[in-house]
Amino acid sequence: MKMIELYPAGHRVETGTRTFTADDIIRFAEKFDPQPFHTDPEAAKAYVFGALCASGWHTCAGWMRCFIDFWGKKVKRLAAENIMPPKLGPSPGFEQLQWLKPVYAGDTITYSLTSVESRPLASRPGLILNTGIGEGVNQDGETVLRFRTKILEFE
Repeated sequence: MKMIELYPAGHRVETGTRTFTADDIIRFAEKFDPQPFHTDPEAAKAYVFGALCASGWHTCAGWMRCFIDFWGKKVKRLAAENIMPPKLGPSPGFEQLQWLKPVYAGDTITYSLTSVESRPLASRPGLILNTGIGEGVNQDGETVLRFRTKILEFE
């Protein structure tokens, strides 16, 4: 089975949900994005966001964690049904990354992937390039994250 057969163009699937706590935001930021509006709740009040908020990279990492967990469960389910799951490889990258709204402590983000297209790679026989739109939406229905992602698939 190919990815495009499992998720035809236009099909959107929710991959998981993550709640961002102040502790998680600070812990991630101290390691990877140590800016005051990500690491210090008091200092964050004086910045444009007005409160402690997650690094955009943290929200992207949340998307990836949810996708990996979702995909692992999907592969097990398909295998249990004697269906050969698509064999996904690495991502050759993403485009048009947008952090549309801040993610504050206490926000719950629901992540999704919408299939856009799938095509064989002429330059690499045996590989398929799948393109999709990754998104994160907060508990108020506001899109906070959006990007165009590419995922390789082995035929």
